[in-house]
Amino acid sequence: QVQLVESGGGLVQPGGSLRLSCEASGSIIGSSYTMNWYRQPLGKAREFITATTGDGITYYDDSVKGRFTVSRDNAKVYLQMNNLKPEDTAVYYCYVRHGDRNYWGQGTQVTVSS
Repeated sequence: QVQLVESGGGLVQPGGSLRLSCEASGSIIGSSYTMNWYRQPLGKAREFITATTGDGITYYDDSVKGRFTVSRDNAKVYLQMNNLKPEDTAVYYCYVRHGDRNYWGQGTQVTVSS
């Protein structure tokens, strides 16, 4: 079993910053895995944002490239979000696939509004 716990969401004004974190625990510890971030705006489909591999290679969707940065510290993965825009408003999820199973965090709300 794998557990993913997220934190760091909140309300921020346009142009502001937030940092989300996702801490993994369970059977995934000690293995090499790719951690992903997705987001789901209200009433829309869940969409991919970033993926960072166990080797430290990171991929970004064009919608966040240059504004969002992923970093990793052992079992914690951080999503630094700068220059936030109203269209970044969504519930943010971390996701990992391990042992042929999908694991999602509980989600954290990010609201960008003046």
